[in-house]
Amino acid sequence: MPDQLIRLNEATVDRIAAGEVISRPARVVSELVDNALDAGASKIEIAVDGDGTDRIRVADDGHGLTREDASLAVERHTTSKLPADAGDRVSEVSTLGFRGEALAAICDCATVEIVTSDGDAVGTKLRVENSELTVSDAARAQGTTITVTDLFADRPARRESLAAPAAEFGRISDRVAAYALARPEVRFSLSHDGATTVTTAGDGRRDALVGVYDATVARQATVVEHATDIDTVDGTGSLDLRGILASPSVTRASREHVRIAVDGRPVADTGLSRAVIDGYGSLLPGDQYPIAALDVRPPAGGVDPNVHPAKQQIGLRDRDAIESAVEDAVSSALSTADARRAEAAATDLTTELDAVDRADPFADLRVIGAFRDLYLLCEDDAELLVVDQHAAHERVNYERLQAAVDDTAIPTVTLDPPASVSVAPAAASLADAHADLLANLGFDIELFGGGTVRVSSVPAPLGRTADADAVRATLDAIAAGETPDDPRDALLAEVACHPSLKAGEQLSTEEAEQLLARLGECEQPFACPHGRPTICRIDEATLAAGFDRESTRFD
Repeated sequence: MPDQLIRLNEATVDRIAAGEVISRPARVVSELVDNALDAGASKIEIAVDGDGTDRIRVADDGHGLTREDASLAVERHTTSKLPADAGDRVSEVSTLGFRGEALAAICDCATVEIVTSDGDAVGTKLRVENSELTVSDAARAQGTTITVTDLFADRPARRESLAAPAAEFGRISDRVAAYALARPEVRFSLSHDGATTVTTAGDGRRDALVGVYDATVARQATVVEHATDIDTVDGTGSLDLRGILASPSVTRASREHVRIAVDGRPVADTGLSRAVIDGYGSLLPGDQYPIAALDVRPPAGGVDPNVHPAKQQIGLRDRDAIESAVEDAVSSALSTADARRAEAAATDLTTELDAVDRADPFADLRVIGAFRDLYLLCEDDAELLVVDQHAAHERVNYERLQAAVDDTAIPTVTLDPPASVSVAPAAASLADAHADLLANLGFDIELFGGGTVRVSSVPAPLGRTADADAVRATLDAIAAGETPDDPRDALLAEVACHPSLKAGEQLSTEEAEQLLARLGECEQPFACPHGRPTICRIDEATLAAGFDRESTRFD
């Protein structure tokens, strides 16, 4: 907050008023971190108690405030980031807190204490409680500490609308992770109920990835520094891309781990996220997403940050050109890192394989062979059926697991010694809240601190033991669920995947026939629990056309 605060005129107030509502604890954290970054902070410490309504404390080493500015900052429609008559030029402001200081909005729904110093010998302490302001002297090094307590204490409906404490802290953790990856030069720390969950050293993007994830993810990541010219409505403009891309071999089950910032501001932008994912192309399995953090800096004047009340979405004037450039940059960076895989086949049939969609495709199947120890080849009258053994086994395991959870406990295997698995901070915060669900699914885990969980037992459905790393995917599945049933079903799908047959596992004819028999018993045999088809077909006409024959009969 380097410049003197002023009151905005009515025209400018009308432009920014939509951003004044504090909807949940994560919004408080975002607003306070924005202000700390705008104040030039090199270190930001966030501490949260419970779900954030009890206490949120954000401390920084930025410019700090004079007593006069600190007193003005808690009033409505005051800011150091806009001229009083900014009006329609709000979108030109480059600071994060462009909507006006959020302190007044926070003070309106919580008790707020501010301790700040601009470097003078005596600092300032302000306390706003029940709209009453008190000011006193305070001792503090240069910077600002803001403590928010009793959030929504006089708004019971707002409190009741919040999610469970673990989910609310998960949102906070995700926001801090997004800031840490977007601003890798800043030291961040986040603690929850006294335990540190995220910490970065401010030493660059790879270090930030270590702090948010772990050293294994960071070690295999590629740093992106890319500049290119793009066509804009005004002619040609310069686009800069900076970030880090995890190896395609390190994936997650949800796209929430693709984090986008625009001009250093973390945003939720579906188009840019999709461009990053498309840049990975065929390197990713169909049901997996990468870990990536990219800061996009479009040509000057090409961004409108004033399109979303919470500042989490932005408008891009040259969106198509920017998304195309992002996709190309990601693809190029991964290619340079020698991450491209060779194409598996030199030739292909021109007719696409169609998913089987008919009543009983297994009644007259005859197993005639296998291809690449992954696809079972079966004859069914005038059709050649190709069965993906992994997808088929996954469907069988999934429906067996559903029945097992409904009736009896899933068989488990004890890990001796227990395995330590690194997970995202948001996922770790859910482990304790969903301990019973995880136990029902065969996982015995405990928090180990620092984004690590200790796994003592894992599910072993149908005699096949799941990998300890399966707990990471199951926690991600819980975090991504929107209804009580969704996390359970998504979790079951992940548990079913890990012990299922993989490419390279050879099946005898008898084993293949048993797999098909079990698949035929499934309620939904034509797709794995992730939605991929289990069986595809090549009909006689396709083969005849390929060999310039009218029929495949021997004539």
